[in-house]
Amino acid sequence: MDLLPHTRWTRVRTVVNWVNLSTPLGLALARAGGATVVRRGRGTWVAGGYRWGFPRAGAFTVGSVFVSGRDVDDLLGRPALLRHEDRHCTQYAWCIGPAMLVPYLLGVLVSWTVAGDHHSYNPFERLANLADGDYPPPSTRFRRR
Repeated sequence: MDLLPHTRWTRVRTVVNWVNLSTPLGLALARAGGATVVRRGRGTWVAGGYRWGFPRAGAFTVGSVFVSGRDVDDLLGRPALLRHEDRHCTQYAWCIGPAMLVPYLLGVLVSWTVAGDHHSYNPFERLANLADGDYPPPSTRFRRR
């Protein structure tokens, strides 16, 4: 299951994401969407079997909760994706929880404008490592020839 060790920083991140209410929000969203929620370690949770169609993503993170329509066992067997989503947990702590959604959506807008997709030029996705998140390399739509 490629679980990185719990560090002093991940303990702080865990507390910050509870205090800024992003983890409780993620757990509530996962449960409301019919997901099965299991603790993963490092202060994170994996929620598989999410049934709502929004947001349209293979997986997404709210606070320290990774949410996906995929089965929990499938998610736990994808260490690169878990590393990607773990990095988003840190972003939630740095961006004061749910307030992260505003700059994240601005990043989506910039990326759609530049590349025609939500991830290629979104700094949050790039910092979480595009390849670990199963994203293709940045679009070449606007590269000079």
